[in-house]
Amino acid sequence: MEVFAVDGLPEVRPGEDLAGLIEDNVDLQDGDVLCVASTVVSKAEGRGANLAAFEPGERARAIAERIGEIADEPKDPRFAQAVLEESEEILLGAPFILAVTQFGHITVNAGIDRSNVPETDLLLLPENPTASARRLHDALGVPVVVTDTSGRPFRQGQRGVALGWAGLPACRDWRGEHDREGRELTATVEAVADELAATANLVTGEGADGRPVAVVREFAFGDHDGHDALFRDPESDLVRQALRGYEYSTD
Repeated sequence: MEVFAVDGLPEVRPGEDLAGLIEDNVDLQDGDVLCVASTVVSKAEGRGANLAAFEPGERARAIAERIGEIADEPKDPRFAQAVLEESEEILLGAPFILAVTQFGHITVNAGIDRSNVPETDLLLLPENPTASARRLHDALGVPVVVTDTSGRPFRQGQRGVALGWAGLPACRDWRGEHDREGRELTATVEAVADELAATANLVTGEGADGRPVAVVREFAFGDHDGHDALFRDPESDLVRQALRGYEYSTD
C-alpha cells in the first residue's frame, strides 16, 4: 500500500466541480481510496459564513462570557451562536464548546474552521459529509473518505478522522473471527475509515501546505464483515452520558 498527496489543486471556490478538479490532477486507479479534506468539500458546497450573519442569543452570550472568564480574554458570542446553530447537542459549554454535529460527529466548536478561509470569517463543516462522499464516489468511481482533523480524548494532539465515506465500509468487524490461539474475538471492531483518514493526514499536512486530497493506493479491506456504525450510539456512549451531568455541560 502507498499513500501520496495530490499536487496542483487550485483554491476551491463555491459551486466549483470538486470531482472535476481532482480528476484533472490525478489519474485514479482501481483499488484507490480517495481521502478529501472537509475544508475543500465545504468550500465547493458554499459553506463559508460570516460572523455578522449570526445574531447571538442568550445562551450564546452566556457561553462566550463563561469561556472568556476562564481564558481571561473576551470571546465573540456570535461565534458561539454559529456553533449552536451547527449542533444537535452541546456536551460542554466551557472551558471550550464540545458539540455533537447534525450528522453525529462530536468535536470542538462543531468543527467550524477559521483558518485557510480567504473570503469569509468561518468555514462550516459539510451538512452531510457522507452524501458529499457519495457524490464524489459516483463521479470518480473510487471509494471516498471525507476527512477532518480532531483532538483525541485522553491524548495530546490531533489526527485525521473520517466524517463521511462512500464505496467502502467504515469499520472492519473482526468479531467471530479467531486469534492465533483459536480464541474467538468478541469485541474487536477496526475503524478503517478513521485509519485511512489519519494515513492521508500524514502526507497532506496542516497549516499552509495546501494539499487537501490524498490517494491511498492498493488498500485492501480484506475478507471481513463490515459496517458503517462508526459514530457510537448515544445510549451506549458512557462518556457522553457522563458529560451530560458535568458542571459545564449544557446550561
